[in-house]
Amino acid sequence: MHPWLSTAEWLIAILILIPTLYAMLRGAPFVPTPMEEVRRMLKAAELKPGDVIYDLGSGDGRLVHTASRLYKAKAIGYELSPLVWAWSIFLSLFWRSKAQLKFGNFWNKDVSDAKVIVCYLLPPAMENLKQNILPQLKPGTLLVSHAFQIQGWIPYKELERDREKKLAPVWVYKIGAEKSAPKSKPKKARSKKG
Repeated sequence: MHPWLSTAEWLIAILILIPTLYAMLRGAPFVPTPMEEVRRMLKAAELKPGDVIYDLGSGDGRLVHTASRLYKAKAIGYELSPLVWAWSIFLSLFWRSKAQLKFGNFWNKDVSDAKVIVCYLLPPAMENLKQNILPQLKPGTLLVSHAFQIQGWIPYKELERDREKKLAPVWVYKIGAEKSAPKSKPKKARSKKG
């Protein structure tokens, strides 16, 4: 008996770790978004029943489940980390929503039918998103970005950081209007202080 892991166990560990590391480097590590932030982001997304919303790097699925349950949206999340995706599938049993949680690399997916795209990606991934995914979206599609801006784009709406509640800033961009500077500052949606 080998004192360490067997060859099969090493192989399984490597097969799990490679996509997880790739997801962290190409997008962002898994950091759960607080539920208050999820609700704030979805409200800013102006969802209506039947709207298609994608969460790029859906983590534990809380955002897509909330969008499906509260807004009756067609909510689809992509997660590349096998461990995080497996955890999200397990948690789906308790959410009882119609959200779809898909294991896969969102960089290779067609999201052109989106009404809303939500992401929590690091700045290099945001630049890649701007160059490779956003051009396929229809004018009027909203991109809701948690914590990180798209450099060079003017937000349609901005939710300010709330240090007291530990909520990060959120930027909402409208495809087709993202490059033109507004005549006044972007609309600021403020959360109510409780």
